[in-house]
Amino acid sequence: MVNLEQPKRRVAFVLIDGVGDVSLPRFGYKTPLQLSKIPNLDAIASAGVNGLMDPVEVGLGCGSDTAHLSLLGYEPRVYYRGRVHLSQLVPHWQCHREILHLRRADRHFEEEGPILCAALDGLKLHSFPEYEIRVRYATEHRCGVVVKGPKLSGNISGTDPLKDNRLLLQAKPLDDTDEAKHTAAVVNELSKEISRILLAHPLNAKRAAEGKNVANLVLLRGCGIRIEVAPFEKIHGLWPCMVAPTKIIAGLGLSLGIDILEAPGATGDYRTLLTSKATAIAKALSAPLQSCPNVFVPGEDEHKPGRFDGYDFEFLHIKLMGVKLNSSNEMMHVLIEYGGSCQAIDDACHDKASVFKVKGLEAVDCAIGQLARLLWEAESTGKFSYYLCVTGDHSTPVEYGDHSFEPVFPFPFVQAGEDLDPGTRIEEDKNKKLQFFAGDSVDKFSEIAAARDSLDRIPGSEMMGIIKAYLKLEA
Repeated sequence: MVNLEQPKRRVAFVLIDGVGDVSLPRFGYKTPLQLSKIPNLDAIASAGVNGLMDPVEVGLGCGSDTAHLSLLGYEPRVYYRGRVHLSQLVPHWQCHREILHLRRADRHFEEEGPILCAALDGLKLHSFPEYEIRVRYATEHRCGVVVKGPKLSGNISGTDPLKDNRLLLQAKPLDDTDEAKHTAAVVNELSKEISRILLAHPLNAKRAAEGKNVANLVLLRGCGIRIEVAPFEKIHGLWPCMVAPTKIIAGLGLSLGIDILEAPGATGDYRTLLTSKATAIAKALSAPLQSCPNVFVPGEDEHKPGRFDGYDFEFLHIKLMGVKLNSSNEMMHVLIEYGGSCQAIDDACHDKASVFKVKGLEAVDCAIGQLARLLWEAESTGKFSYYLCVTGDHSTPVEYGDHSFEPVFPFPFVQAGEDLDPGTRIEEDKNKKLQFFAGDSVDKFSEIAAARDSLDRIPGSEMMGIIKAYLKLEA
């Protein structure tokens, strides 16, 4: 009997934070991607359609948050609202103002961050006692700050000078309204009160005694208010889910009506397991054949069952590079292999650690290979047809140590398969389980190779349009 039911088309969108780079003179003018051993990503490039992408627009260096908004089809100039950091201040003896010594007091605050944030949560402002202050730890050096009360505006500047060793900024109104002027005054007092509490905290005294950087400030990188946003499903016609332990990305997903999936072991810090993320994606895209992972319920600290019929679109944000090895002590193996440190790809760039970026890319390649195999296993049932898109949110060259305006590169799409050997991409096995096709002449996952072909150079706002165009094609 012939099965006339068409397979469900589903998308795995994998975003590697800070993946783009520039040529490194000390390594023969090759980029970290060219230096990395990434056979799975090379095979995806060989089988797919490639090109360069400017996350927002040509010449604009952007952060992960603005880039994610653009890639998901939302104009960042309309919806972007900012974020905050745990940082370190020092006095400036000449001008009696404070210098922002370190924007990131420390990357590893997994144990201390929650303690410091708990000390700030519920603080009261002497001049503005009517306002409720909430502070929650996120990941690494990041936290979230909420001010709740009357007559507030999101139209103020932040306190972050964006570089180390610069004067701390004061929040200022960006319009002439009383609400903006009032909000700036509230935020400036809040910044001072946060610093006062952190300076007196015994944990910072302990860090100082141990020769560590103290965290005596929270940088308020941007002010935002709750706004109405059209849900992703309504805009694109795809049921979305996301695996993103990094809180700023998960928060963005929740704002867009995207379900945040539970992935055990995916912590959002250096201990995270990429393989757990890959498994969660495969289950979400192959439901109801497999049980879908649970979904996070915001504000309730609990989870609910994921969508029974599964999801059409799964977004995976990869920032950190813990990989589960075939050992009961898997993270120890990673720490040893990377010289006693395990960093995010983007963090390695900020720290100008080219070797760590290369190792991180190789770890990501292993996880993406696992994801492709899991999708192939589900696709072999005949019920699903999967498409895999791999790209970045911005370039973070290790030579610069910061985000830059160089384009990144998208790969939409390759169909999932069992074996990611580029040499087999145009072959089909005798059971017709595996089929690759050459989309263009690119056979390497790198900035240089992607510049040659098919998609040319596009803005990030076109990504969802390309994805939906592919989904409408006949199999």
